[in-house]
Amino acid sequence: MTKDVVIEHGESSKAPLVGPVASGVGRAVSVADVFLRFLAIIGTIASAIAMGTTNETLPFFTQFIQFEAKYSDLPSFTFFVAANAVVCTYLVLSIPLSIVHIIRPRARYSRLILVFFDAAMLTLLTAGASAAAAIVYLAHKGNVRANWFAICQQFDSFCERISGSLIGSFAAMILLIMLIFLSAFALARRH
Repeated sequence: MTKDVVIEHGESSKAPLVGPVASGVGRAVSVADVFLRFLAIIGTIASAIAMGTTNETLPFFTQFIQFEAKYSDLPSFTFFVAANAVVCTYLVLSIPLSIVHIIRPRARYSRLILVFFDAAMLTLLTAGASAAAAIVYLAHKGNVRANWFAICQQFDSFCERISGSLIGSFAAMILLIMLIFLSAFALARRH
């Protein structure tokens, strides 16, 4: 009987040593969260700017007749720019809440709110990037059955910029997935 008491006493004396370590891990997760949010902001804003400033004009026979390609001609590209801008705005607004988690790593409800909105923004960003990727594919490859010709042989710089803008958006999607996993990890550690 006294043996059980000694074991329980030994376990309870080790408990305070675990507290600071757990708090340190929580802070490290919160710092990583802030860092990933900054990287995702860079990816989304770069994608929105690259796509939103894309246009190219080609002369046809004379300078009076010209062909122009710009992002606003295609609703999918407009949606892509809007989706990236909305996600970027959300990420900027979520930074203060994420910084609160560095100060108070045990905060639970605010982390749940971030998981919910991170998932919603991931959905929006995925929809915008997927719509734009479909149009970029058609611009590069065309579709012979539908008589849609590839335009990238003529509009070279336009296609390079729209393809490049997808990279930042897909990178931001990966970062948002990592943010959701980090928040889920932080919430799971509390149980």
